[in-house]
Amino acid sequence: MTIRVLIVDDEPLAREGVSLRLEQESDIDVIGECANGSEAIRSILSLKPDLVFLDIKMPKVNGFDVVNAVGSEHMPPVIFLTAYDEYAVEAFNTHAIDYLLKPIDNARFKESLQHAREQILKNSIAERSEQLTQLLTQTQGLTTASPASQQVTGNVNNERLVIRSNGHVYLLESDDIYWVEAEGDYVSVHTPQKTHLVRETMKNMETRLHEQGFQRVHRSCIVNLTYVRELISTDSGDYQIVLRDNTRVKLSRNYRDILYQRLNATP
Repeated sequence: MTIRVLIVDDEPLAREGVSLRLEQESDIDVIGECANGSEAIRSILSLKPDLVFLDIKMPKVNGFDVVNAVGSEHMPPVIFLTAYDEYAVEAFNTHAIDYLLKPIDNARFKESLQHAREQILKNSIAERSEQLTQLLTQTQGLTTASPASQQVTGNVNNERLVIRSNGHVYLLESDDIYWVEAEGDYVSVHTPQKTHLVRETMKNMETRLHEQGFQRVHRSCIVNLTYVRELISTDSGDYQIVLRDNTRVKLSRNYRDILYQRLNATP
């Protein structure tokens, strides 16, 4: 059996080091190398490798972001490349996820590769998915490679939102999103460039976005508070929100008071 391998690391010498070691293995075929997390997401989804050597500390999109974007249930076996401290390494040990500490030891490399072979033969997707999910939960916030948090309206953090839409994976920051609208069993995520149709519930989107400066203003609408330009009371007694791009969104009476509170505005 030939094992198709993808190598992901932002350091060229690190990628070369892994590649040279794999050249000595007769059952390994290196099908690609990626220099950043965005490339890795696209390559994993399109090439569907059997095994990924995945660096964690990469700029903008780190190794954990890659797993989140692809989805734990769709990730092939992973050997993480890390220079983390003992606390993070313990998390890997706890969840039976294989890793290689940099600089890589040759004996440890062969041991890790053999473990990966066994995983691939076992092909326990459910077990691997659960391990990755638990790892992501325990190590959340450990990496310093992600963009620094920024303050936005409502004194909340600006973090990336990973969404899948029409076969693509998008890494959106809260500043990229103007508003979210219910569309039956889907939601439309509106950005200045395009609208992403995502299979998700409004309740889940509200939970994910609330601490990033968003507020639900109607049962079918969530807005980015940063982009609220104007609040209008109509003659009929209804309310509207005007966003910076002149989009008008209906404001429900049920959400009016909390919206005013978060905007520090007076009704």
